[in-house]
Amino acid sequence: MRRADIIASARRWIGTPYRHQASCCGAGCDCLGLVRGIWREQVGAEPQPLPAYTPDWAERSGQETLLDAARQYFQERCLETAAPGDVLLFRPRREGPAKHCSILSAPGRIIHAYWGRAVAETALTPWWQARWVAAFSFPDLED
Repeated sequence: MRRADIIASARRWIGTPYRHQASCCGAGCDCLGLVRGIWREQVGAEPQPLPAYTPDWAERSGQETLLDAARQYFQERCLETAAPGDVLLFRPRREGPAKHCSILSAPGRIIHAYWGRAVAETALTPWWQARWVAAFSFPDLED
């Protein structure tokens, strides 16, 4: 699998409406659903079933569920070496757990789904940069 393939997959999802817990290109997805969909397109079957989760799941548990799962299934990278095609994780609340993810599409650009919006390619603005906590590559990625 190549980085260009991941970015092309992510761009096919642009315009997909935000739907909590969904992961269906064109019909609806949340940020995790976007990454799950790209995984299915590029890697194959998802490695484990996803339990139901509420919009405030991370705040309720206080656990790093998303970060821990990413570390289990992806290859962690230093933030400084993140490259287009990598998955970025964010802490929307600086003191809270990581609970938002995106695909780095180009230097300074991300593709992501967030509440009230469709999947979009946007700038990695200073707001997002200040909340970026981890970067991961898909398994078996050719650099």
